Amino acid sequence: MWTIYLKELLELTRDRKTLIFTILIPIFAMPLIFGGFAYVSSHMFKSARTAQMRYAIFGQQHAPELSARFAQQANLQRVALADESEIRSAIADERIKFAVVIPPQFDTTLQQHRQAAIALHYNSASTVDVTQQRVREVIDGYNGSLRQQALSALNLNPAQLAFALAPVVLEKKSTADQREQMGAVVGGMLPYLLLMVCLTAAMYPAIDLGAGEKERGTLETLLLAPVPRGAIVLAKFLVLFTVGMTSAVLMVGSMAVLLTVFGGSLEGNMAVMVRSITLPDLAMITLMLVPTAAIFASLLLSISIYAKSYKEAAGMITPLMLLTILPIVVAMLPGVTLTWLWAMVPLTNVSLAMKELVKGTMDYSMFGVILASTTVIAGALLLLCRWWFNREAVLFRN
Repeated sequence: MWTIYLKELLELTRDRKTLIFTILIPIFAMPLIFGGFAYVSSHMFKSARTAQMRYAIFGQQHAPELSARFAQQANLQRVALADESEIRSAIADERIKFAVVIPPQFDTTLQQHRQAAIALHYNSASTVDVTQQRVREVIDGYNGSLRQQALSALNLNPAQLAFALAPVVLEKKSTADQREQMGAVVGGMLPYLLLMVCLTAAMYPAIDLGAGEKERGTLETLLLAPVPRGAIVLAKFLVLFTVGMTSAVLMVGSMAVLLTVFGGSLEGNMAVMVRSITLPDLAMITLMLVPTAAIFASLLLSISIYAKSYKEAAGMITPLMLLTILPIVVAMLPGVTLTWLWAMVPLTNVSLAMKELVKGTMDYSMFGVILASTTVIAGALLLLCRWWFNREAVLFRN
């Protein structure tokens, strides 16, 4: 068995594709991609909120104070348009980002203590509506000024003004600390990254160990060797398990190094969460990946053994990746928490446990249950794979 294991492992190390998916992507690509995405997205959001915006305004004579507030904004530049009919084409040509149209009765309506409306023209086909947010900031400031003027005319003291503005104030006192709040967000994505890397790293070697050997005609030669079929299955399984675990461990290690080196440059809740994660937490996350990698190895090897060709195996593994995403996404849904019931559900239990570890709220009595249930499932799938391999109708189907 160990001879077959070492032989298959040696062949995989000579394959450039295996090295890319097993070593390079977990160590460099994934941390750099998501670290770079976090940096770029943060920079882009900051730039979008402070970038210079060109705008047009019509009817400013009906609201001189509001028009002055727009003019006082350092990052807003007014552009003159001949007529309101030009608004649509000017936005399409990116001559302006938005246009504000103030109706003639605007000032009169406010003086009658009635609600007035202005029209905002802009392109809302954006994931993050920065334009509306920046216009709303100006409008909110103007509303606050009008509100104070209206209430001051009633000769109310500051306490009475506060009551008139907001009779009931909700004071939020969360029992969750900064790490728990930020960990709920980050902890939802971490299992997705680790489990998908663990699966994709073993995917191509699995196709080669089963369907690939059928196409090359080397499987028959291997079966003629004086080795029990169970030992052959176990050797191939251990190769896939080694590849999957190596990728997961390398990714956890590279992320730990990345956070250690660049974690000091983070600010706010993210910095608190990163500094709170300890080496035992990372060790427990890695330990939970052991039976999970075994599940993936068993499933991938079973599919590869069943497939008649490399192409068919690749096509059959694609739905497996989609089915893997579903239980991971379930762990992100509101109301789904780590209970004794969810601790029995494969992949969902690991995802929930990883999220709890990142948040710092892990119930360690659940840890053994998760490891035990996942190990039992992995063992059952390995037995199924062995039974699958012993069937000639499956192994040499045509």
